[in-house]
Amino acid sequence: MSWLLLFIAGLFEVAWAIGLEYSDGLSEPLPTLGTVVALIISMVLLAKAVQNLPIGTAYAVWTGIGAVGTAFLGIALFDEPATSARLLFISVIVFGIVGLHFVSGGH
Repeated sequence: MSWLLLFIAGLFEVAWAIGLEYSDGLSEPLPTLGTVVALIISMVLLAKAVQNLPIGTAYAVWTGIGAVGTAFLGIALFDEPATSARLLFISVIVFGIVGLHFVSGGH
């Protein structure tokens, strides 16, 4: 269950990171509210996950999910470059997340 909470926390990290772009420096009220709500949910779920997972592993996975998700949505939504090198290094993060899951006794 902790890994599922961690995964969902990572998805909410993506949501608040993307929300930062839409909030225009936290000057747009509705996107700012969504960003803050997503950030709170992400943190609460991360806090629940680390009750049963090592903090170093959980934090690395949480930030990795956030980084990968935000990078892909940056490409899809904001026309950020999708170069081969960029995609290669994003895939390295994915391999790191999967590796941490396996060596940490993930189910």
